[in-house]
Amino acid sequence: MRLYVHTPFCLHKCHYCDFNSHVFAEPPWQTYTQALVAELKHYAEQPQFQGCEIQSVFFGGGTPSLAPASLFAAVLDTLAASFTLADDIEITLEANPGASEAGRFKAYRAAGINRLSIGVQSFDNDELKWLERIHSADEAEKAYNMARDAGFKHINLDLMYALPDQSLDEWFVSLEKGIALNPEHLSCYQLTVEPHTALHVTHKKQKLALPDEDSALQFFWQTRERLAEAGYAAYEISNFAKQGKHCRHNCGYWLYDDYIGIGAGAAGKWDTQDGGVMRYSNIRAPQSYIDAVLDDAKAVNSQEELSHQAAMGEAVWLGLRQSQGIDLTWFKHRFGQDLLDVYPLLIKQWVNQGKLEVDGVQLKLTSEGLSLADDISASFLL
Repeated sequence: MRLYVHTPFCLHKCHYCDFNSHVFAEPPWQTYTQALVAELKHYAEQPQFQGCEIQSVFFGGGTPSLAPASLFAAVLDTLAASFTLADDIEITLEANPGASEAGRFKAYRAAGINRLSIGVQSFDNDELKWLERIHSADEAEKAYNMARDAGFKHINLDLMYALPDQSLDEWFVSLEKGIALNPEHLSCYQLTVEPHTALHVTHKKQKLALPDEDSALQFFWQTRERLAEAGYAAYEISNFAKQGKHCRHNCGYWLYDDYIGIGAGAAGKWDTQDGGVMRYSNIRAPQSYIDAVLDDAKAVNSQEELSHQAAMGEAVWLGLRQSQGIDLTWFKHRFGQDLLDVYPLLIKQWVNQGKLEVDGVQLKLTSEGLSLADDISASFLL
């Protein structure tokens, strides 16, 4: 079982961002904390979560590192009073590298955070300006060093490649800087122009000079090759870690674990007795979320039940993102059916094309299949 906590407040919404984030000059931290605590207590009382052990917590956003440490302490204290926590529980906080936030790292560590994910995106100031990030390359490095000084021994750096007009050499400047800092984990993503973002509007008006498909694949493969040389194993499409330092929370999503989501726009999911899945998503507007929770202890905006068949497809869609693929024994235990019997024609099609491979233990993408990961995974949803 996992817990996701969404903090939707930002100082500025970057034009590429499609997450539920809202610019507030003075976020209502006190009432938002009260709402998070009340919602968490509500889910702790629900029968589907009784007796569950919490393996990981992830504070995402928005910009959670804008919040006072008291917010995290309140949520974690409530969690400990309401659930059994794993002895080695992983508790991650997303942080932006602005100097004013980095100075709070010691307080976050004292509140119980034991893993930081720092949204660097680039170590080039011109690229940071285009991305509309509000920190500089120097501030990013200082934030990393301050996190180390605060006692964090598990740090991830987010980096983004395939920006408009960006060359491979320019990307490698940021990548090499990230490697030189020696974090335990690196997340390297290709820029995606998401619908309903300001960048999407700009791109429609005047096409950005984004890399073509062949060039994007060069970024992808050379990034994986360089990180492997540096000791970072690719355990998922965009995530790389030193041995034993993968993000266990995100692995929980790809392994189709149950999770509670609290906060504005957060989502949750649990398995049903018939082999399907129930999932929900919260009201996205922060004040409306607060009002709903303080009135009714929950703020569900929509709820959906997936059938057994649909849940199997979703589990494959998520599981194929992992480098290790999908464990066939796990699938049969979870769904009561052999994966190879559920999708015989589809799997045969992708295997014959050299995009999937089956070794009797796992179903996973081949090297050729990695470049079509989204299309291959999505085909199991149809």
